Amino acid sequence: MGDVLFYHLTASPLEATLPMLLSRARQAGWRVVVRGTSPERMAWLDERLWLGGDESFLAHGLAGGEFDADQPILLTTGAEIPNRAECLMAVDGAEVRAQEAEALARVCILFDGNDPQAVETARAQWKALAGAGLKAQYWAQREGRWHKQAESA
Repeated sequence: MGDVLFYHLTASPLEATLPMLLSRARQAGWRVVVRGTSPERMAWLDERLWLGGDESFLAHGLAGGEFDADQPILLTTGAEIPNRAECLMAVDGAEVRAQEAEALARVCILFDGNDPQAVETARAQWKALAGAGLKAQYWAQREGRWHKQAESA
């Protein structure tokens, strides 16, 4: 059973934070699925990931292609994990089920701290996942660095 880490984005936007977390997950040897709620938003993130320089290149794909199962990082709006990922990164309020989180090494939930609806959705996810017995951590940015603010019992 893996940890569920909540990232409260206030100082850095998703397109800056996601590549950093994806890089760390890949360094750990994990395949990753990035789950969102909007195909347009996933296409936008796909474009942003391709814009990184050679030193920060992250091999990835957008779901719906012939090689989804082979992608080390797959961006999707689907509930499935077709690339056998060990890490799920949920953005824009995408659903994370406790049962799937239990089977993964890590779940990261990234949410926009400047959007009251996103904050409420993240609170509900915390209650559901921590209430299901998963170990959850809440991370927030202060002075340009990430600090753990809370941890479930």
